[in-house]
Amino acid sequence: MTDAQETAADTSLRTTGGAPPDDVAPAPIPLLEPREGIPPVVATDDALARVTAAFAAGTGPVAVDAERASGYRYGQRAYLVQLRREGAGSALIDPVGCPDLSALGQALGGAEWILHAATQDLPCLRDIGMTPTSLFDTELAGRLAGFPRVGLGAIVENVLGYALEKGHSAVDWSTRPLPDPWLRYAALDVELLVDLRDALEEELDRQGKLEWALEEFAAIASAPPAPPRKDPWRRTSGMHKVRRRRQIAVVRELWTARDQVAQRRDISPGKVLGDAAIIEAALALPVNVTALTALPGFGHRMGRRQLEQWQAAVDRARELPESELPQPGQQPAGPPPPRSWADKDPAAAARLSAARTAVSELAERLNMPQENLITPDTVRRVCWEPPKVLTPETVETALAGHGARNWQIEQVGPLLLRALDTSA
Repeated sequence: MTDAQETAADTSLRTTGGAPPDDVAPAPIPLLEPREGIPPVVATDDALARVTAAFAAGTGPVAVDAERASGYRYGQRAYLVQLRREGAGSALIDPVGCPDLSALGQALGGAEWILHAATQDLPCLRDIGMTPTSLFDTELAGRLAGFPRVGLGAIVENVLGYALEKGHSAVDWSTRPLPDPWLRYAALDVELLVDLRDALEEELDRQGKLEWALEEFAAIASAPPAPPRKDPWRRTSGMHKVRRRRQIAVVRELWTARDQVAQRRDISPGKVLGDAAIIEAALALPVNVTALTALPGFGHRMGRRQLEQWQAAVDRARELPESELPQPGQQPAGPPPPRSWADKDPAAAARLSAARTAVSELAERLNMPQENLITPDTVRRVCWEPPKVLTPETVETALAGHGARNWQIEQVGPLLLRALDTSA
């Protein structure tokens, strides 16, 4: 960053929940080039060792980002990792050429990692050996501070006064070699993360929310990997149209066959066969390839061999005995849908209505989204099955049992206690 750019960053800080200090905010400054230029892509063990040593010798927090090939490749692996740290500059690392970054992760183990929307990047970083012990999530910080738009480009513009070029966010990052414009975009994504972190920390402290944010960040850093989804095929888009168990079995068999093909070919499942085609086949239950070919999504561009493998999946579902057919829906792990509460348990419905109103009003006063103040699922669970004896301690214990953090319990606990006490 030039001296002029640094001065502009200092004078164009816009905080207080994103509200500019004057009626008209100054125009954002386009950020077109990384301050030291585009760093070379690290794709060999020797180059990785040099970068690891440089970042280990750096000071302060480290900005971290990762690029995936969602919609192009199977899974959510990282295809580029970007880093920046004081004293080390920026680095772009190719996890295809350097698939094990555990030494780098260990070298940065004592540093705070700055990520934007950390929960999106942490799984793919963990897969290549990089796991932070502490972090600062600039997206979550923006939410807690009350900024209306918290995408990286929007919040950098609102807080620091810079315009980031975001045209390459959805490209195929598995492409090799990566074009220079993409690499420039990737390097710029970490260029200002440290500055953004410092400005957001100052704003959170001003609002009295910094300790809340630090507690949230610690919870993200210590969270275990998410368990595999149960019956992921049930998330097929359009599943609500499929009612009969035999048709549901078709969705399951086609989804499973598609997933196997996508994994083998390392391609996004949606590029193998669309969800809409799976639903069409389930509803129609075609008896042969000719009938399948007539359905939307199984057109003339699909080869005979492909059509036969999809028809084989349909046939497997058609031939299953009744006892092996999937049930229409998963057994809910928590309370029933709120729309049915008035009929099932009017008292619980009254508790939920009172709790939602109280939480909504508090979130508005605190200038943050309701879901960051307390998750809607936590509110539903506590309202559906409240403690048998209502005291501040029992409500706090119930909230903690559902994963609420201390600051959330302090803010929401008294409100829920009043909402749960229907005799009050």
